[in-house]
Amino acid sequence: MPKYTPFKTVDLTDRRWPGRAIEKAPMWCSVDLRDGNQALAIPMSVAEKCEMFDLLVEIGFKEIEVGFPSASQIDFDFVRKLVDEDRIPDDVYIQVLTQSREHLIRRTFESVRGAKNVIMHFYNSTSVLQREITFGLGREEIKEIAVDGAKLIKELAPTLTGTNVRLEYSPESFSDTETEYALEVCEAVMDVWDPSPENKIILNLPDTVEFIPANKHADQIEWFCRNMRRRELAIISLHTHNDRGTGVAACELGLMAGADRVEGTLFGNGERTGNLDIVTVALNRLADGIDPGLDFSDLPRVRRVFERTTRMSVPPRHPYAGELVFTAFSGSHQDAIKKGMDRRGGEAVDDAPWKVPYLHIDPRDIGRTYESIVRINSQSGKGGVAYVMSREFGFEMPKAMHVEIGAMVNRIADELGRELTTTEIYEAFNREYLQTRDPLDVPEVEFEYVNHDPRTLRCRATVVSEGRQIEVTGEGNGPISAFVHALAEGGVAEIALTDFHEHAIGTGAETEAVAYIQIELPDGTREWGAGVDTNIDLAGTKALVSAYNRSHVGATAGA
Repeated sequence: MPKYTPFKTVDLTDRRWPGRAIEKAPMWCSVDLRDGNQALAIPMSVAEKCEMFDLLVEIGFKEIEVGFPSASQIDFDFVRKLVDEDRIPDDVYIQVLTQSREHLIRRTFESVRGAKNVIMHFYNSTSVLQREITFGLGREEIKEIAVDGAKLIKELAPTLTGTNVRLEYSPESFSDTETEYALEVCEAVMDVWDPSPENKIILNLPDTVEFIPANKHADQIEWFCRNMRRRELAIISLHTHNDRGTGVAACELGLMAGADRVEGTLFGNGERTGNLDIVTVALNRLADGIDPGLDFSDLPRVRRVFERTTRMSVPPRHPYAGELVFTAFSGSHQDAIKKGMDRRGGEAVDDAPWKVPYLHIDPRDIGRTYESIVRINSQSGKGGVAYVMSREFGFEMPKAMHVEIGAMVNRIADELGRELTTTEIYEAFNREYLQTRDPLDVPEVEFEYVNHDPRTLRCRATVVSEGRQIEVTGEGNGPISAFVHALAEGGVAEIALTDFHEHAIGTGAETEAVAYIQIELPDGTREWGAGVDTNIDLAGTKALVSAYNRSHVGATAGA
C-alpha cells in the first residue's frame, strides 16, 4: 500500500544480537510518576503520587522519574514535597525530565535543590518528522539545541550543593531518527558533559512511537553501541512504547543488542498503547532463572495500589498480574496441571526445579495462590474437579472416581451456564456423596470382635430401607466386610465391594477419616460413594451406603 511505507533503519548485515542471551537484569527506572501519570485521564493527586513513590521504593527501584516539574505546578510541588519531607532513601536517585530549553532547565534545577541524588533528564526531538513538520529546523540546528542544553546543565550542576548529579539525554523519537544522526547528537552531548567512569552519562534511546519491528529496533541499538566512541563511559537506556504491540519484545531484543538500562511503567501504562511493561520484563527474567532485582513477591498488592492510584485496571489476561493468567478452565489443561502439582508435592524443597505443565512459573513466587489456578465451568474435566477437591478441601479421590465426579460437576455448570465457585463444587459433592439418605439410611452401627478374635468382626446395625427400619447382623474379616454381610443376611441388599481407598483430613483433634468405596450390584451396576467420620470404620460404612444410594437414585444435584 503506497500510503504506508516502512521506516528505513540501519543496514546491519553482521548483527550479533540474535545469538546472545540476557544473562542479568538491567538497571531499572520507573517512569510511572511522569510518563505514566501524563497518560491518565485524571492525573494522580500528590497523596496518590506519594503512595506510588513509596510502592516503587519498596519494590526496589533505585531510579524513579518523579515528574516534569518545569511543566506542571503539581509536579513541582510533588518533587519539593519529596525533598523537603526527606522521603527519598539515600540510595535512590530521583529523575526529573525537562525539554532542552533554558527557562525549563533552570526551573527544573529549582525543584530538586536539596536532594541527595538527582538524574537530570533532558531531551529534544531529533526525528525526521519532528525536524521537518514540528520545528522546521535542519540537523545542525537540532543538534545545537541538545548541545546548548548540556552546556547549561553542566554550568548549573555545581549550584546544587551536596547533590550527586547524573546526566541523561534522550534524542526523542530515536527509533525514527536516522541512527547515525542520533549517534552524532548523543556524542556531541557526551563531549560537553565529559563523563567519567565514576559518573557515566545515560543515553536514553526512546522508541517514542513504535514505527519499526522489534528486530529492527535491536539492529539500531547494536549499531549505536558498536559505533559510538567511549562506549565504556555511557549507560545505554531503552524506553520502548507499544504501538505495534511489541514493546516488551523490542526491549528484550534491545538488551540482547547491548543496552544496559530500561525505563518503563508498572503494567505498561502510558500514552496511546502504553509504555514498556516493567512487570512483564522483570518477571520474564525470573522465569529464566535470573534475579530481576525487583520484588514482585506480592504482585496482587502492587496491582491493587496501581489500580487505586491511577484509576486504571489490569486486564484479566495481562501477563503475570491478570486475574486469569494462571487459571485453567480446559479439562485437559487441568488434568496436566494436577498431575504436575501432585508430582511436585513429593519434592523435598520448595525451590526444586519447576516442572508443571501449562504454568511457566510458580504462582506463589509472585504472591498468587493455587486457589485460582483451576476453575470449573462446563468445559472443565475430571482432573480440574479433582484438583479443586484436593487443594481446597483435602479430598484425595482415587483416580477411577475422577470421571464420575467430573461429569456430575460439569453437568451442574452446564445447567447454570456459568463457572462454579469452589464452595459450590464442595456443596455438590457433599449433597451427592456425603448426605445421601435414600433409599438406605444407617442411623446406628457398631462393631465388636467375635470371641475376642481380631480376625472376625461382628456388625450390628439399625438400617432404614425404603422406609422400613430393620435390625441386621453380620460377620466378616473387617468392618466393611461385616457390614456387607449384615445387609445381605438381613435381606436389605446384595453388594460386592470392588474398590476401597481411605485417607485422613486435618491434623490432631481435627483429624477426620475419608473413605471412598466402589460397589457392584447383582445387575453389574458399579458406583462410587464417599464417607467422612472421625472413626475410620464408620467412614467406610458411610461410603458404602453412599455408593448404594447413588446406584439407585443417580446424581440428583442441582444448584
